[in-house]
Amino acid sequence: MNEDTLKGNWKQFKGKMVEQWGKLTDDDFDVIAGRRDQFVGKLQERLGIARDEAERQLKEWQSRNPDFRFND
Repeated sequence: MNEDTLKGNWKQFKGKMVEQWGKLTDDDFDVIAGRRDQFVGKLQERLGIARDEAERQLKEWQSRNPDFRFND
């Protein structure tokens, strides 16, 4: 997958992520920029949850959105 495809993929799924995790801000998504580790860290920070729980929530979300891929 090329970089343009990854960027388009990220923008498309960003809206779906906002539906799931409304506490994440546009600035958070700019920092995350499609990187999985950054996303899990922001989930921990914004939701006040442990890394294991953030990983669980993300894995569950990805199972419902199988076309989504992180950049890393």
